[in-house]
Amino acid sequence: YLPFEHAEDLTLQERAVTLIEAMRDPEFTRYAVIHRDVISRFGRFPHRNAALGRKSTAEELQFLAEGGFGG
Repeated sequence: YLPFEHAEDLTLQERAVTLIEAMRDPEFTRYAVIHRDVISRFGRFPHRNAALGRKSTAEELQFLAEGGFGG
């Protein structure tokens, strides 16, 4: 399910959450929801911006400064 969970596409993220929820593992589900929520909020994973040559928005920079996924 990791390709779905790491896609920068909200439809695929929703699919990841559905698939992972069916596994009935709260920890896996928690991470799937976190990934989906980041894509829902930004439309992409801000931590990839530098590597992909994308300019980060002020909101993305704040998110990253606050710890990103771990914040």
